[in-house]
Amino acid sequence: MKVAGGGFEQCYNAQAVVDTESMLVMAPHVTQAGNDKEQVEPMVARIQALPEGLNQPQRLLADTGFFSEKNVELCQQGDIEPLIAAGRDAHHPHWLDRFEEPAPLTGPASHVEQMRHALKTKAGRAAYALRKQTVEPVFGIIKSVMGFRQFLLRGLDNVRHEWTLVRRASR
Repeated sequence: MKVAGGGFEQCYNAQAVVDTESMLVMAPHVTQAGNDKEQVEPMVARIQALPEGLNQPQRLLADTGFFSEKNVELCQQGDIEPLIAAGRDAHHPHWLDRFEEPAPLTGPASHVEQMRHALKTKAGRAAYALRKQTVEPVFGIIKSVMGFRQFLLRGLDNVRHEWTLVRRASR
């Protein structure tokens, strides 16, 4: 992977789809791509391929690194409501702004515009807030409690197997 400051290192980008209710990792994935935008499609495919009886996602919560129009459309096509941050919010908004509901959308709106609007609503903000208390603790447990900070194996296939074992141990 290309790294900050120039050059390349043997690095991996570990991904995980985490259920907001149980905090179970539903789908682990490792890639050598540094850009998260390209990871939504393989992760959606993984969760849609889960055995029948397992909950299919109704909503995808992701940070701005995963945002693209293509990813919003992909979620819509899979009957998944996308709540992907499309940019950074201003820090320290006025306290009244936290309690305002945006005006309803008027006229036709693209899926991206609908998603941006949903993220501004109270319900959308509350749903998106679950991301920080769902996926972040899972990675925190893996790093801090389990002490897993780097892969011991080399080669993408080996690292994917190692990530699957780490994910299972974190239950």
